[in-house]
Amino acid sequence: MLVLAIETSCDETSCALVEDGRKLLSNIISSQAKLFEKYGGVVPEIASRKHVELIIPVIEEALHEAGKNLTDIDAVAVTKGPGLVGALLTGISAAKGIAAAADVPLIGINHLEGHIASNYLAHPELEPPFICLLVSGGHTHILEVKDYTDINIMGRSRDDAAGEAFDKVARALGFPYPGGPRLDEAAGKGNPDAFDLPVTRFSDNQYDFSFSGLKTAVLNIINSHAQKGEKIDIADISASFQMTVARTLVRNTMEAMEEKSMTRLAVAGGVAANSGLRNELTEECLKRGFKVYFPPMILCTDNAAMIGSAAYYHLVKGRQDDYSLDAVPSLRIGNPQKTVEKK
Repeated sequence: MLVLAIETSCDETSCALVEDGRKLLSNIISSQAKLFEKYGGVVPEIASRKHVELIIPVIEEALHEAGKNLTDIDAVAVTKGPGLVGALLTGISAAKGIAAAADVPLIGINHLEGHIASNYLAHPELEPPFICLLVSGGHTHILEVKDYTDINIMGRSRDDAAGEAFDKVARALGFPYPGGPRLDEAAGKGNPDAFDLPVTRFSDNQYDFSFSGLKTAVLNIINSHAQKGEKIDIADISASFQMTVARTLVRNTMEAMEEKSMTRLAVAGGVAANSGLRNELTEECLKRGFKVYFPPMILCTDNAAMIGSAAYYHLVKGRQDDYSLDAVPSLRIGNPQKTVEKK
């Protein structure tokens, strides 16, 4: 089954051709990150207009790179949410047009399910069940992946996502957008134990996260140094912040793995590219005899390949959408699952 997939949830315009959910024939990504440097973040209206400008050339390039025509495709998949509504609608409109022209099924895919599926492309041997730590700019979830289309939420951030906290701290430290990779680079030169930072723990669900207090603590340290006229060591504060986030993510995830008797962990989302998190997870999984899977850097950030992979597993179960398919900006994943704190 050859799926043409489109992803336009935020500031990447992407199209990919994916065969049988695992074989990647092409994956074209046009990023607007450089454009938004001067704004310090994504401007939704500008992002939407840029998608309109780029969508057709990106689709044409994906087909050309794969050596395929519209007559070769078996289905069209597109991100339906979560994301920026104007950006999502651009991709959905293009997908509807292509599906109608090619007379093939149309299917809308949850962007977060796509991130999980990025690991299917990178690791053909990976199959459910497993635990997935999904960490991105907008979401932080611990997920129990029971089957390709059966996913339960074990834990989530109750406020700022980890990636959002990274972006806000990076901005406060003066790093240009996108700040996450720059903060990661600075952290590699600092002392992760230089600052004692707070960690939140919930009694009603030990797998949930909160990064708002941590972010505020770092901002207060930065402001306190500025008010006193003292120079803050950017490498040290970056390293301390990054390590606190990483250790919190690792702690909760390892507990979820033990609770569900899982031995395989997949990591997904933009923050999966963070070196501090990768190192901590790799070390902890090695200690416990767990296998950890990371997607390559190109599949950590938003891309259409992951959407094509996720779509395949819905399509083979007979699911598709009609032309009333619409954007769902606040779309959620799976089913919230309450857990009892261990004694």
